[in-house]
Amino acid sequence: MPHIPTRLAPKLLARISPGKDGNINFADFVKYVVEHEKRLEVIFQDLDKNNDGIIDAREIKTFCNDLGIPLDDRKAQGILQKMSELSDSDSSSVDLSDFQNFMLLYPSSDVKDMVDFWRHNLVIDIGEDSQVPEDFTPQEMISGVWWRHLVAGGVAGCMSRTCTAPLDRLKVFMQVHSTRTNRLGVMSSLRLLHAEGGVKSFWRGNGINVIKIAPESAIKFMAYDQCKRLIQRFKGNDELSIIERFLAGSSAGAISQTVIYPMEVLKTRLALRKTGQLDNGLFHFAQKMYKKEGALCFYKGYVPNLLGIIPYAGIDLAIYETLKKLYVRRHNGGAEPGVLALLACGTCSSTCGQLASYPLALVRTRLQARAISGDPLQPDTMTGQIRYI
Repeated sequence: MPHIPTRLAPKLLARISPGKDGNINFADFVKYVVEHEKRLEVIFQDLDKNNDGIIDAREIKTFCNDLGIPLDDRKAQGILQKMSELSDSDSSSVDLSDFQNFMLLYPSSDVKDMVDFWRHNLVIDIGEDSQVPEDFTPQEMISGVWWRHLVAGGVAGCMSRTCTAPLDRLKVFMQVHSTRTNRLGVMSSLRLLHAEGGVKSFWRGNGINVIKIAPESAIKFMAYDQCKRLIQRFKGNDELSIIERFLAGSSAGAISQTVIYPMEVLKTRLALRKTGQLDNGLFHFAQKMYKKEGALCFYKGYVPNLLGIIPYAGIDLAIYETLKKLYVRRHNGGAEPGVLALLACGTCSSTCGQLASYPLALVRTRLQARAISGDPLQPDTMTGQIRYI
């Protein structure tokens, strides 16, 4: 059953044959199936609020909300559609047999464990999740699930940024130094960077790029939670629509960017530095910037950076939702698309968002690096840079 993660296999084996060496026999398996199906029947009866022998998205949502685990209509419908994949019926309801077949190999009979599994494993939405931080229930906040998610995301971010650091430095170098009179290609830029500092130079600026993950993620998470509460208080309803969650996520992103933006400027300056310019350490490097350019140098390019958040996030989300709806309409009669289809939609929408916001990103980088660009004629305002480019 592909919906049951392989990481749960040891737990399932221990549940079927406790105290054994991991091998199971037919009698153990039959005993597990009979007992587990009885427990699942009790849970199904709790889910089936109107006792009609089937459960729908509304009943799943009500069941989760009664447990103190808020679930919106979209996620409830996604869970139901996933459950109905193993049945011959439509995706609008699931009967007892379908429910038992779906949850047969899930190794826990605890209701809250099951609901947590539904929330975090059955509904994949790359487009929205890329812009909106994950929601955590009050129980998950108390139990510490939230910080484990943040740590896991931070580690993944460190690995991905380290792997793509050479491409990031190449991008910054070409954005700042490539002009009409000094056209730089990818290969010529790579040769220049290698000649100046060797292979290690491709990772310049990666240290602070990795360090800023922790404060950026923590601030964005806390700001998102506060923005959600403000919207909920204003509308008098705990459930937020996709647009409202998008607004909360964009606001949280703007707040986190405002706080950590000096680190963004430092990252750009460090990526463009030459060999030997950091011999006295990062603090001395930042101190030299402050003495030479003043405190405002740490917010160079802030306005285009902030303006770029909305078009990128908005276009990304809009194109993702449009592509997903087109796929559902043309391919599988209303069922949720698979992981590969969602990845394709997410990649396409993210690319479109990047293309739309790239001019602002270019202006931001050139403003951040203006003092060390070697071109004294470059303007130090956003509109001036747009005209200059």
